[in-house]
Formats: sequence, structure tokens, C-alpha cells
Amino acid sequence: MDTTAFLRWLQGTMTEKGASHKKRIIRFQHTQDFRRFVHEWSEMKSSVSTLQSVRQMGIIQAISCPIPDDSPHRRFDGRVWVETDQRVRIHSVTSRVPAPEKGIPWGVAHVKAPQAWSTTTGHKIRIGVVDTGVDFNHPDLRGSLARGINLLNRSLLPHDDNGHGTHIAGTIAAANQLQGMIGVAPRSLIHPIKAFDHNGSAYVSDIILAIDWCVRNRMNIINMSFGMKSRSKALLSAVTNAANAGVIIVASSGNDGKRRAIDYPARYPQTISVGATTRLRRIAPFSNRGIYIDIYAPGDKITSSWLKGKYHEMSGTSMATSHVSGAVALLLAKHPDLTPAEVKAALRRSMQPLRGKKAPRMTGELDIAKMLQIMEK
Repeated sequence: MDTTAFLRWLQGTMTEKGASHKKRIIRFQHTQDFRRFVHEWSEMKSSVSTLQSVRQMGIIQAISCPIPDDSPHRRFDGRVWVETDQRVRIHSVTSRVPAPEKGIPWGVAHVKAPQAWSTTTGHKIRIGVVDTGVDFNHPDLRGSLARGINLLNRSLLPHDDNGHGTHIAGTIAAANQLQGMIGVAPRSLIHPIKAFDHNGSAYVSDIILAIDWCVRNRMNIINMSFGMKSRSKALLSAVTNAANAGVIIVASSGNDGKRRAIDYPARYPQTISVGATTRLRRIAPFSNRGIYIDIYAPGDKITSSWLKGKYHEMSGTSMATSHVSGAVALLLAKHPDLTPAEVKAALRRSMQPLRGKKAPRMTGELDIAKMLQIMEK
């Protein structure tokens, strides 16, 4: 492939006037083409302003940039794939300020995390929370936060301007026993990756960059409390590469109350897909359900940390996912060599049956005590 010609074509099409530009992901089919492109682009971008908006995604040998259509010039046909850079949304349905609830939230107690803390607290397990950032000053999270990244503005810390990411982080790893709340794995480490804006919206390319960062910085777990309706080959490629690198990906299934469909990336088999339950061990009305769900966890009326040191009650499969990420951290702290497939099998072998006439029999609810007990046999 003539990468110089490709760069010229890219520069021309990005500056085309009168055309409707949309963000696209361009994946190179051959490693050498991608490497040559990155080398030439790196030398040119400082002098060509349009090329500064190109972002590279090494984990899938791709770039993202705004161009008019999905079809590359015929000269590059068979050398690159192009797809629309889709929008992704965080998975929460309702939010309200609750009455103060200190100590152990109901969901953390419900999945039997406290019974595990005498043997594992998730010590030093690294969790990449791909979300809206985190409130670094929250008293319940101060001891649980490690280095992250702001993909929307790399010169800034990944500060949360939405609240969702702080809520997720609290359920996973809050550790303020005396005045605040305790999460599922209070000695695990949250690495906040801000990929979502203040509206809870991101592009697929932001998610891929987040996965790339997690793999390169050796995260043990990636928490993905978000989703979209349509598939993306680029996102699947990133998820597959992360799973092959041994990273466990926990993803929320979505809040449409559907019986036979769940959102991506949870629908990809390389993830642990999570549905939400209520206090009564029933599937929450808003939760997607069915054969694509690997496990259910508390996701209805979950109180956790919020902006400005406060607390919020939220519902959604996002909240369920954070319980499972914490559970995986407890498991990995005791059994650090488990593969993603072995972790999924351990979760599924130890599930509690769900309640309700229409409860599916092939799946169930997270039970941390039983999971750790089974692993000792």
C-alpha cells in the first residue's frame, strides 16, 4: 500500500467542502501498512492542521477521523476497512438523592461480599473503569484511586462531570469504614478512564482507546457500564485483543427490558455480560434478560458515591456490573492466574437461582461466598 498516497487522500477528503463529515474508524488490514502510515503521519501532522484530528488506535491497527463517507478510495480497497464511529451511552435509568446510608450498601451485603473480606479484599487488583471519570476528592474513594487518563482532554485529570463514574467506582472499591460506605472490593485499585462526556456519551473510538490504555497499563479488569444497539467490528477486535491479553471485561447488558437481546459490547462472548436484580432476587423490570446474560447482580436502587463528596441512588445494569467487577477483584486477589474464561466459569458455577415464575433456569445471581468456596475445592 502506498501510505503517502493514502495520507494525501485522507488530507484531501477531510478538507472537502460541502460534504457531510462524520467520524469514521479506518482499520488497516496489514500491520506493515499501519506502521508506515503512523510513521509518515507523525512526521506530517505538526505541519498539516487537518491531520491533527486523526487519532491512532494501536490495539486494532486503526485510526479515527472525520471523513465524508464509509467507502475509501478504490486504490485502497482491500487494504483498509471503514466503519462509522458510533455513539455509545452509559447504562443508568434513574437517579435520586437518597437518605444517608452509611456502612455496607444493600447490594454489597446481598452478594455476600462481607463474608469474603476475612480472606480477600481485592488487594492491589487493578480495575480500569471506562466511564465519565471520578470525583478524586470523595472521602470514600481517596484510598482506592490510582493513575488514570482523560481521553477527552489528555492535559486534564479524569475528573467526573457527570456522576456515573464516581457511582460505579464506589460500588467496586469505596473504603471509608468509619464515616462513609464500603464497596465490594475495598482494597482494589480504581484506574479512572474518562471516555464519556458530561452527558454520558462517547464514541466507539474513545472506548477502543480506553481498552488500549487498559491493556498497555496491565489492568486486571475493565468495567464497561455502557452500551450500544449495533455491532462494531472495530470494538469487537479491541475486546478480543484485550481478552487474549488476559484482561477480564465486565459489561452491562442494557436497560430496555428486552428478553432476547442485549447491548454491545456485553453481547460479545469475550465479556462477562451482566443483568440487574432487585432486593427480592428478581430480575429488575428495566433489565435486559435472556440467553446472552452470563450473570445477574443487584442493580435496583443502589446507593453509592457521587460528586462533591455526596451520595446518589441509581438504578441500571451499570450498577449491577460494578458489583460483578468487585467480585472478580476479590477472586483474582486469591487466584491471580485465572484466565477470563475461568473467571466466567467460576461466576456461573456459583450463582444463586433467581426468583419469579419467569426466571431463567440457566443463569442466576452473583454469590461471592459460594464462588470463593467452590474455588477452594
